[in-house]
Amino acid sequence: MTAAVAPPGHRSLACGYAPRSRPEAPDEPARPGQGLRDRKARQVTGGTITVEGVTARFGRAPRTVTALDDVSLTVASDQIHAIIGRSGAGKSTLVRTINGLAPVSSGRVLVDGEDITAASAAQLRATRRRIGMVFQHFNLYDRRTVAANVAFPLELQGLSRAQARSRTDRVLELVGLSDRAGHSPAQLSGGQKQRVGIARALVSEPNILLCDEATSALDSETTEQILALLEDVRRELGLTIVLITHELDVVKRIADDATLLESGRVVESGEVRSLVRDADSRLGAALFPHRVDAEPHNGPGSLTATFEGNLSARPYVSALTRDFDVDVTVASVSSERIAGVWFSRFHLIIARPDGSPAPLQPISAWLTERNVHVDRY
Repeated sequence: MTAAVAPPGHRSLACGYAPRSRPEAPDEPARPGQGLRDRKARQVTGGTITVEGVTARFGRAPRTVTALDDVSLTVASDQIHAIIGRSGAGKSTLVRTINGLAPVSSGRVLVDGEDITAASAAQLRATRRRIGMVFQHFNLYDRRTVAANVAFPLELQGLSRAQARSRTDRVLELVGLSDRAGHSPAQLSGGQKQRVGIARALVSEPNILLCDEATSALDSETTEQILALLEDVRRELGLTIVLITHELDVVKRIADDATLLESGRVVESGEVRSLVRDADSRLGAALFPHRVDAEPHNGPGSLTATFEGNLSARPYVSALTRDFDVDVTVASVSSERIAGVWFSRFHLIIARPDGSPAPLQPISAWLTERNVHVDRY
C-alpha cells in the first residue's frame, strides 16, 4: 500500500499515541455498534448523488476499454443504495467517479448538487472530505496502532493533536473498539479490521459513505455484524451509504435501493421493494426467485402472486373460496425477508366445483385491490 504524504512540517501520530485513560474494559467483547446504541450521536443530513450520462473510457485506440457506458442513477439522501453486478461490470469504476478518483469521458457527477467533474482541485478536496471510503481489504497501516490508523485522515487535514484525539476516541466508541485503540492491525480479527476501516471513514465527519465490497472478505457471521453496524451508522449519523457488492444477500439484508450494472451499463435501478414486486425485474427475480415446483401447475387456472407480508396472516385462500365459489389449491408458497420486510409469493391452482379452470381476471382484480401483486396467470 502506498502511503499518503503528510503536509510539510506535520508531526505524525503514528507513534506515541496513547488514548485517554478509561475504565477497564469488560471481559466480554464490545458488540459491533454498541456505542451507537448507547448514546445519541450527532445528527447530520445525508448527501445526495446524481450520475448523469457518465461514460468512462481508459486506454488508447484501438485498445480503448469502456468501463462505464452512459450510466445514469440517483442516490437519495439518507438511503443505503447498493450497486450490484459481476466482476468487471464497472462497479468500482463507478464508485471512483463519485469521489473524483476516476475521470469521466463524458457526463456529470453531482454530489450535493455540485458538479465534481468540473470542480477545481480545491473544490474537489473539500467535497472528498464529505465522502468516507471503506475498502474490501481494509487498507490499514501495519506499523500504526488502531487509533493512529483512524486519525490518519485528520493528520493530512492538519487538525491539532487534541482535535484528532477527540474525534478518534469518538468514532472508536461508535464502532465498539475503544478498548483496541492501542493495538496493531495484526492483533485484530477481520471484522475488527473492517470496523477500524469504518471508523477511519467516519472520522472526517462525512455525509456520504462509499463501501467497496466491504464484506466480501469476511465470513457470514462477521458480515452480518458489519452490515448491522452500517445500519446503525446510517440511522444514528444520518448518512447516505453507497454499497458496492456482488452478493445478493447483502442487498436483501441492508439496501433501500439498488442498481444492477452489467458490462458498464445500468440494467435497472430502483427501490428494492418495488423491484421485488415487479414480475419483469431481473434483479427482483434474483432477490426473490420464483419457486414453482411442477410444470403442470402452469396451465389454465394457475396464478402466481407476491405481496408484502406472511401468507399465514392473510386468509386469502378461504376468502377466495367463499367470494368466488371456487376450489383453491396452494401449489407452492415461499417467504423471504428483503429490505426489512417480509415478502410472500404463492402459486395457486383455482378451479370451479366441476373441476374446470376458474376465470382468473376477476380474481386477479380482487387480489390487486388488496395490495397483492399478481405476477402472472
